[in-house]
Amino acid sequence: MLSQSDYQSLIEAEISHLAPKKHPDSLYEPIRYTLSGGGKRLRPVLVLSVCEAFGGVAANAMNQALALEMFHNFTLLHDDVMDKADMRRGRVTVHRRWDDRTAILSGDAMLTLASQQMMEKCDEDLIGPVLRLFNDTAMKIYEGQQLDLDFENRMDVTVEEYLEMIRLKTSVLLGCACALGAIMARADRQDVEAFYRYGEALGLAFQLQDDLLDTFGDPIVFGKEIGGDIANDKKTWLLIKSLSDDTTGVVRQEILHPSETAEKIDRVKQVYLALGLPEKCRSLIDLYVEKAIAELNSVKLSHPARDFFVQLADRTRTRTH
Repeated sequence: MLSQSDYQSLIEAEISHLAPKKHPDSLYEPIRYTLSGGGKRLRPVLVLSVCEAFGGVAANAMNQALALEMFHNFTLLHDDVMDKADMRRGRVTVHRRWDDRTAILSGDAMLTLASQQMMEKCDEDLIGPVLRLFNDTAMKIYEGQQLDLDFENRMDVTVEEYLEMIRLKTSVLLGCACALGAIMARADRQDVEAFYRYGEALGLAFQLQDDLLDTFGDPIVFGKEIGGDIANDKKTWLLIKSLSDDTTGVVRQEILHPSETAEKIDRVKQVYLALGLPEKCRSLIDLYVEKAIAELNSVKLSHPARDFFVQLADRTRTRTH
C-alpha cells in the first residue's frame, strides 16, 4: 500500500492527459481548467487503494479511477451553475469565467468522456459489472441532486430526508469508488459490498463536515466563501436542525425576510452556536466515521491496508478543506 499522497501523485501525473486538445477549444478548455483545479482526488484514491488492498495492481484500475474523477468534476460544473456558485477550490467557477451555457456543455462532454474512459483497458468480463455500477451510481446522484433542488422550496425538510439526499448526492460516489477498486481486483462479492458500505458511511461523514466548514471554516483554506449555504438558504443539517430547535424564530425570519447578507450569516451562525449545533454535528460525523471503520471488520485485510483506510476515515473528522 502507498500513502494517500503517493496515490494522489500518481493520479495528478495522469489527469492532465484526460482532456483532449481538440477543436473546438472552447469546449475542451473549460474541461482542462476544471481538472487542473486540484482537489483531494479522494474518489480515484479510493479506487486505486482498494484495488491494491485486494492484491490488485493500481495501474490496472487507473483508467477507471480517472473516469470517476472526470465524472465527479462533471457534477461540480453543473452543481455550480444550479447553485450560482462563484468560487470552487479557490478559483472562479467555470460558469463565471465563461458562462452558463459553456459550463453545461463542457460538463456534458465530461460525462461522455468519463463513460468512455471507464471502459478503457477493462477486461471484457468486468465491463458489465463496472458499467452497471457506474450507471446505477450516476442515476442515484441525479436523484439526490433533484431532492436537493426540491428542498429549496420546503421549510419542513427532516434530518432523515436530508441524510438520504446526501447519501444519494455525495456518498454513493465514494461507495462506487471503493466497490470499483474491489471489482477491478476481482474481490469477492461480499468484500465489494462491505467496501461500498465503507465508502457510503465515509461520504456521509464527509458531507456533514462540509456543512460545518461552509459555515465555520477558514475561507482561504476551504477554498470557498464562508456562509454561502446560509446566504442561499441551503437545507443543510445545521439549517434543518435550527429550524426545528430554534424557539426565537430568527432562522425562519432570515429565510422569509432576510437581512443584508453579512448580517444574515452572522445572525444564523449565532443561533447555530447557541443551540450547540457544531458539537452535535461533529458527534454525528464521529458516528459515521466509526460506522465506516466497522465495515472493515468483515474484510480480510493486511495490517497496512486496514491502517490506511482507518486513518483515511479518521481524517474526515478533522479536515479543513
